[in-house]
Amino acid sequence: MKLLLVEDEKMLSSVISKGLKKMGYAVDHAYDGEDALELTELHEYDLVILDLNIPGMDGIEVLKTLRQSKKELKVLILSARNEVEDKVSGLDAGANDYLSKPFDFNELAARIRNLLRWSFTQTESVIVCGLLTVNTLSKTVKMGYKTIHLTKKEYAILEYLAFHRGRVISAEEIIEHVWDSETDLFSNSFKFHIHSLKKKLSVGTDEYIKNVRGQGYILSEEDNYEKSDNTKT
Repeated sequence: MKLLLVEDEKMLSSVISKGLKKMGYAVDHAYDGEDALELTELHEYDLVILDLNIPGMDGIEVLKTLRQSKKELKVLILSARNEVEDKVSGLDAGANDYLSKPFDFNELAARIRNLLRWSFTQTESVIVCGLLTVNTLSKTVKMGYKTIHLTKKEYAILEYLAFHRGRVISAEEIIEHVWDSETDLFSNSFKFHIHSLKKKLSVGTDEYIKNVRGQGYILSEEDNYEKSDNTKT
């Protein structure tokens, strides 16, 4: 999942970003309101973590502007303003959640997971596709009773496909949501990771992730599926 962190305290921003990246998220940074709005116009984000006390445009103004065109974008306010009135104002302006500073990183991570489950209308922590089980809470994957060991990037790709299981997802969309915006999208990184992931999830001659020629990739919800003329492995 791809997140935008809007926080003007660069040391805190770095700490939060490192923690989230260790969990497998792709994270972009903005240090003021204008940059935040510009980035949301250029890129698709699954969630925005928004500080209210930022230079230039206030966080509440940023939120109200976002809500004019991006009503479905999940926004988590992370702010030192901890009065009840501040929380009410933030939620009334369109925030999906509000966490006061100082905060525990584990609570932040849990709130992010919860909001992302809303984004993909996925209420369970465990997604099952045939023999394949993806636990979005523990970030673990099993094929039957066997644990499949994935890299963080492989897991991120699989999780995104799992949230959209049964639908063909283009390579561009996967890259947009799994890699940060500074990544060279013309590198072989995506091909390397998707090839490795498909290989790890292969069962005999069958594959859970299919490449639909000219369209993208799909995570099948079936245990087994026959090869067709419009797919290649």
